[in-house]
Amino acid sequence: MKHQSIRRVLMAAALFITTALTALADLPPLLPRETLFGNPERTSPRLSPDGKRLAWIAPDKKNVLQVWVKTIGTDDDKVVTADKKRGIRQYFWAEDNKTLLYMQDNDGDENFHVYGANLDDGTVRDFTPIQNVRAAVISSEPEMPDTLLVQMNARDKRLFDVYRLTLSTGALVLDTKNPGDVAGFAADRNMVVRGAQVTTPDGGSEIRLLQNGEWKSWLKAPQTEILNLADFSPDGKSAVIISSLGRDTAALVSRDIETGAEKVLASSDEADAGGVVQNPSTHAVQAVSFDPGRRTWTILDPSIKADWDALAKIAPGDFNIINRDRADQTWLVSYSADVAPAKFYSYDRATKKGTFLFSARPKLDGVTLSPMQSVTIPSRDGLKLHSYLTLPAGLPSKNLPMVLFVHGGPWGRDTWGYSGNAQWLANRGYAVLQVNFRASTGFGKKFLNAGDRQWGLKMHDDLIDAVNWAVKQGYADPKRVSIMGGSYGGYATLAGLTFTPEAFACGVDIVGPSNLKTLLASIPPYWKPIRANFNARMGNPDDPKDAELVKNASPLFKADQIKRPLLIGQGANDPRVNVAEAEQIVSAIEKNNGSVTYVLYPDEGHGFARPENNIDFNARAEAFLANCLGGRFEPLAGEKYPGSTAVVKVVTPKPASGGK
Repeated sequence: MKHQSIRRVLMAAALFITTALTALADLPPLLPRETLFGNPERTSPRLSPDGKRLAWIAPDKKNVLQVWVKTIGTDDDKVVTADKKRGIRQYFWAEDNKTLLYMQDNDGDENFHVYGANLDDGTVRDFTPIQNVRAAVISSEPEMPDTLLVQMNARDKRLFDVYRLTLSTGALVLDTKNPGDVAGFAADRNMVVRGAQVTTPDGGSEIRLLQNGEWKSWLKAPQTEILNLADFSPDGKSAVIISSLGRDTAALVSRDIETGAEKVLASSDEADAGGVVQNPSTHAVQAVSFDPGRRTWTILDPSIKADWDALAKIAPGDFNIINRDRADQTWLVSYSADVAPAKFYSYDRATKKGTFLFSARPKLDGVTLSPMQSVTIPSRDGLKLHSYLTLPAGLPSKNLPMVLFVHGGPWGRDTWGYSGNAQWLANRGYAVLQVNFRASTGFGKKFLNAGDRQWGLKMHDDLIDAVNWAVKQGYADPKRVSIMGGSYGGYATLAGLTFTPEAFACGVDIVGPSNLKTLLASIPPYWKPIRANFNARMGNPDDPKDAELVKNASPLFKADQIKRPLLIGQGANDPRVNVAEAEQIVSAIEKNNGSVTYVLYPDEGHGFARPENNIDFNARAEAFLANCLGGRFEPLAGEKYPGSTAVVKVVTPKPASGGK
């Protein structure tokens, strides 16, 4: 009888493996990781203000992303930057038509500098050449083409001041000094700094205006409200704000500076106001987006209504205006669809026609990808969790292995559209569930506030409820569910394996914090003005009343509960989630005789920007998931992907000592 029982178990296991392999054979061809996660062939086009030249980002001969430029109507393409290693991802035209401005940091430390490539003489200049500062552009205007407003923390590493930069000379002059608590500044169309965004000591929001040389409080809201200064009206008499005051969802509002009289420009009962489209010369608000599950637009300027109608027909997916020429006749537009990589068009307002420019990843054009569904999942206490489900093309949509992919923030959100991660995992045979859990932004203040002080508690319950929903719907096999994510998603992975150790078969943590107290103790100094927001929404580890709450929400102190396989990826230079967050939980797992694989990238920060490192980690992740859940994977040739800097530590349980 014993041998018959063993035989039945072996036969059942063999049948399961055979069935799984047969099912995987029905999937589309395996997509190479290089196609999904290598550098895009071309992306991020931008039109010069005079409309004569087109710039874009593309790899050079050494596969490093650079800025390229061509004269429209010719084939004089040329690379105008020479980044050595990390690649350029943020850039834009200066209003002088000859300078391309771009941002770059050092190995992921996020101390971005503002650089300029001069197209006339070919020189590249660091306009903010001060060591260990972080800089950003606040304002550029057509009427002042040789001037930029930039912010830097050169005077005090905790605070950003505003400087006036002259492009032709490189001169930097202090324009507006931070009074000590300003998180962000706003300038009007005359490049005059007039507004400031402040986090109050209790975590609330305050908008201040600079009047007669003094900062004066103009509008305040408690921590439970959403209040952000977006811009000033063309005549400078009103401020455009995003506000939840008097409503649940945040509306786009115009508020008179002198009288305080308000006019709601656009609102939705389902979602907060999102992207605001403005005329780049006048600052007039023209449209605003709302995104409860798919993006919709409210048109405020009748002169662009026909353009919006035409753009909706040019290509499938949700579109965004990238930029436009100064004459406002040519627009550059991007389209994002769930089953297609980003595509870019030039749009002519006179003819209402679009001209295809390029696809970011043309090797994916025509390939079978997996549709992304917008779904609403009920939480156990009645909230609506707006989520996205991607089911692998070619497989029956039942009893699948599933990856719960958790977004970062947590004050961020998932959206519908092309997702390299979702397509990668679906192609490997997994259902992919992305959940906008409580604390996610974009769904009103009640939903946002429901996440306050709920790290590892109700925020985690939402993720568990979503998994249970997928199981109940028949999509997911409850024994083959993994949790994975970056930043807060990495934290959620650690929380999943510690607080609910039986819920997941395995986990993949990318730059996730393990101890919330040490997380806040090591954040960048320039986060000082917004620290009160963390204290209010997460809990203040330095307050005796919150100390236990914060400790209990920290996976580090429950590392002995980790029983399932865990893979951790971390950048050594991460300024947001210090490398110690990964190393301390790896040490705790080792101390508790557990197992974990830890991959450190010495030249990365908060996430993996270099494609060599990104591909390397994803190669390890898909082999890890295949071993855990039974999906397919593309083997990694060699110990690491060529060019990757991965340093790997594998912790395995030590055998129990025996003998006399």
